[in-house]
Amino acid sequence: MLETDPIPFATPTDWHDWLATHRDAIEVWVLYHKKASGVASIDWQQAVVEALCWGWIDGVRKTLTDTQWVQRFTPRKPSSAWSQINIAHAERLISEGRMQPAGLAAIAAAKANGNWERSYSGGKGAELPQDFLGAAAVNPQAAEALKTLDTKTRYAIYYRTTTATRPETRAKRIADFVAKLSNGDPIL
Repeated sequence: MLETDPIPFATPTDWHDWLATHRDAIEVWVLYHKKASGVASIDWQQAVVEALCWGWIDGVRKTLTDTQWVQRFTPRKPSSAWSQINIAHAERLISEGRMQPAGLAAIAAAKANGNWERSYSGGKGAELPQDFLGAAAVNPQAAEALKTLDTKTRYAIYYRTTTATRPETRAKRIADFVAKLSNGDPIL
């Protein structure tokens, strides 16, 4: 199932120490224990915040048992998208003096390539972009189909549109979504 054995971390300090001593690692699977298990374990939020300090980011999550799950962490790629919540965490970590050189380098790369400014919102705060809504509004079938979309599908449109790095990519994605809505094709 996993290419490497997952590693449990009882505290954020344990996770911090691992990151500090494995700067050249290309991935790690963090093993979490649910609170009901009675086993000491960091939680997802603690893991993400500490990973940001070191320029790492969370990825795929897999359930192992009723009380255990794992999540893959890797060093952040320069091209990776930034969420607004991770930007807020990063800014707080900088002000607290906790951000490490690798984390600062990941931020510098995001600012240099525009991903910092193109940050995306989480599911609750995500609103479909005006350029997408305008394109859908001029197509009656797409406009009607848009009214029926569930939250997950609306977020997929939001995310794929707002994380496009080039204007022509964004325009193509919008056109593709409008065409799919108009034709009754699935978005996901």
